[in-house]
Amino acid sequence: MESSKKMDSVGPLQTNPPLKLQPDRSVSVLVPEQGGYKEKFVKAVEDKYKCEKCRLVLCNPRQTECGHRFCESCMATLLSSSSPKCTACQESIVKDKVFKDNCCKREILALQIYCRNESRGCAEQLTLGQLLLRIFEWFVLQVHLKNDCQFEELPCVRADCKEKVLRKDLRDHVEKACKYREATCNHCKSQVPMVTLQKHEDTECPCVVVSCPHKCSVQTLLRSEGTNQQIKAHEASSAVQHVNLLKEWSNSLEKKVSLLQNESVEKNKSIQSLHNQICSFEIEIERQKEMLRNNESKILHLQRVIDSQAEKLKELDKEIRPFRQNWEEADSMKSSVESLQNRVTELESVDKSAGQAARNTAGLLESQLSRHDQMLSVHDIRLADMDLRFQVLETASYNGVLIWKIRDYKRRKQEAVMGKTLSLYSQPFYTGYFGYKMCARVYLNGDGMGKGTHLSLFFVIMRGEYDALLPWPFKQKVTLMLMDQGSSRRHLGDAFKPDPNSSSFKKPTGEMNIASGCPVFVAQTVLENGTYIKDDTIFIKVIVDTSDLPDP
Repeated sequence: MESSKKMDSVGPLQTNPPLKLQPDRSVSVLVPEQGGYKEKFVKAVEDKYKCEKCRLVLCNPRQTECGHRFCESCMATLLSSSSPKCTACQESIVKDKVFKDNCCKREILALQIYCRNESRGCAEQLTLGQLLLRIFEWFVLQVHLKNDCQFEELPCVRADCKEKVLRKDLRDHVEKACKYREATCNHCKSQVPMVTLQKHEDTECPCVVVSCPHKCSVQTLLRSEGTNQQIKAHEASSAVQHVNLLKEWSNSLEKKVSLLQNESVEKNKSIQSLHNQICSFEIEIERQKEMLRNNESKILHLQRVIDSQAEKLKELDKEIRPFRQNWEEADSMKSSVESLQNRVTELESVDKSAGQAARNTAGLLESQLSRHDQMLSVHDIRLADMDLRFQVLETASYNGVLIWKIRDYKRRKQEAVMGKTLSLYSQPFYTGYFGYKMCARVYLNGDGMGKGTHLSLFFVIMRGEYDALLPWPFKQKVTLMLMDQGSSRRHLGDAFKPDPNSSSFKKPTGEMNIASGCPVFVAQTVLENGTYIKDDTIFIKVIVDTSDLPDP
């Protein structure tokens, strides 16, 4: 039974005093002394924002010549060694060629994080940049944690109690759950702590009537009236009775133990059998689930492929229909040519006396034959052009994703070094059937700042058939990636948001706009010494964000 005094015994419930922090201390709390940020981010952080050494989110990012990024403190640790090397590609690091990556830093500071008490129920969210660049908002967060957050853990106000509870539960804990709150003894009505109430009633309370410890029918007087002496006298005079009670109790226990053992053996057998059945059922269920997931994904993929191919076949059928007539005309022309050739052969066998006339006729027929050959050549060229367009339509992507396979890397790289073919263009791809038309452009021997040392990768806006219906300038986020063909799949990539003032992203007036991208996308040493080249082939992936793109 609880004490009627309740909170009066410990005084009024106190809260923590207002928080007072120095600015330099707040910054040291937020910026880690070593490594990257350990905050919990609202969304999963991309690998390009993580340090290659500590694998945490980059703090004051630094980028090396080979294109990898490190925290400022991690880079200082690497440079302190006698021969610093990049932990990602083992390339030597030159201190003068390590530079600040402010673009990456701005993107990291825009990431959202949870309040540190999110696991206890706090839903507060804020950006990492707000914490680092605006100390006042950090003060607001700390004041929230110290004075307002109902999910902050606080110690119990009673000195003997070592428990910590949430601020919102503190009053209920002090009044109802604390083990050291005062309670009233049911026998002597004295006030004792709740944690010692049972001990008090069992061994200390003078008003408790004590029974014989051997469970016989004898009860003694109260503890305060010499109970211990009476118990000893009773035990001495009733020893035989107590032994008989112990025998009876022992016999009943043996019977119960025997029954329990038999029941236990039977239950263990049934449990083992059920366990084996459950294990087999679980294995079968998982196998069926896996088969179902695989079948569903295959069906969805096939449905998409069938739909897209059906649309393409309809369009191609419309485009190829006039060329079927041309094929028929070409067949008729071939038959005409063959008949003319037969006639020429017949004329050549005519008597020599008619030779001059036959030669004139043969010349006329040869001119007709030449004209027909020219027409056939024109038709062949048009058919080859249609075949090329058909191949482009087959490989075109309409979801904003391009995967570009570049074969014969060594030969094409050598041609770029010799100045024969400086750059390569990918096949076009689109953000939708009626969306933007785009392609990628790569310089295998680099361009501009990366010439001779890097692979340069650019993104190009092309003139499309539906540009008049699309919003300009182009504003979709673009991600450029070099695919790792090894088992680790450590793809190299970078992303950027288009500059609305750049002519590269305005409505095209020619066949394509000026390319925009990364002159120093990846160092040639990293590319050629890693697992990015297999069978003399590399893969480049371009992803255009179409999530917020309106329908035309």
